[in-house]
Amino acid sequence: MSLTLKAHESVRVKISSVGTYVPPRLLTNADLERMVATNDKWITERTGIRERHIVDKGVASSDLGAEAARRCLTARGIEASEVEVIVVATVTPDMLFPATACLIQEKIGAKGAWGFDLSAACSGFPYALQVGAKLVETGAHKKVMVVGADVMSSIIDYTDRTTCVIFGDGAGAVLLEPCAAGEVGLIDYWHEIDGSGAGSLYMPGGGSLHPPSAETVAKKMHYVHQDGPAVYKFAVRKMAEATESVLANNGLTGKDVDCFIPHQANKRIILSTAERLGLPVERVIINIDRFGNTTAATIPMAMQTAMEEGRLKKGDLVLLASAGAGFTVAATLLQWEI
Repeated sequence: MSLTLKAHESVRVKISSVGTYVPPRLLTNADLERMVATNDKWITERTGIRERHIVDKGVASSDLGAEAARRCLTARGIEASEVEVIVVATVTPDMLFPATACLIQEKIGAKGAWGFDLSAACSGFPYALQVGAKLVETGAHKKVMVVGADVMSSIIDYTDRTTCVIFGDGAGAVLLEPCAAGEVGLIDYWHEIDGSGAGSLYMPGGGSLHPPSAETVAKKMHYVHQDGPAVYKFAVRKMAEATESVLANNGLTGKDVDCFIPHQANKRIILSTAERLGLPVERVIINIDRFGNTTAATIPMAMQTAMEEGRLKKGDLVLLASAGAGFTVAATLLQWEI
């Protein structure tokens, strides 16, 4: 028997639409002052955060992700039935299985789409972005939805002042499609992991190593545990190194970047990276003051902020960067085509 194989030519890939969503309920620094031994001045000076959005009981990551996906589709002017693949970056899935992608697919009515979840913590979105891009680049698919969604409040101990001040809930989605003639889209990426840092930011309970039990609950093993200084030092160093690497690989420097959209973990980390790249603050997108760290959702949410503020235009050279639990590191270079 002879087979006729279908050849796929490599195509360029672009972000064609963005949609984001945060739950309406606010948790301000003043609220946290009444819950734990902290204060607005301490939180603001060390993180840059003033408030964050928190879900009501019973609202899950798939709910946030589905709403972000709907808004992304509305912005593009297409129906969910046109989506072929859904890749969801999250560390707070609704449940261990089925994948959150399955739940979002059902909620938005993307009949015929397949998909899966990807776990890379704060680097989840840029990792998922590259996975989705490759599915389009090969010619296998023409419309891939990438969603970053996390309900971090579900795994935060609100008696732990080192973590409860940092995180918020939210979701962002982008649609990936082939570039039109003359468009550039995604250019390059730099990814790295360092498993030696796994114990610096993690949730120890709930997996196969420490399955849920009365003991794991009593020991608060189902909450985020963090070595703040270790994470901060790693993020400052590696976000700078990753961004410099992806720029150098393409014969560029920070001076060539029109818009820097970093993961929103800490304002001081963001400004440190921008300074090392020689980027003026007006080219740096910072919205951590309003949303906190929404993990996989921060970068698409910052894209939305950049668009709303008129700081992104078609043809701009855009740099994305993140560092997070794992440790994971990501930098992405692209030309904006919306």
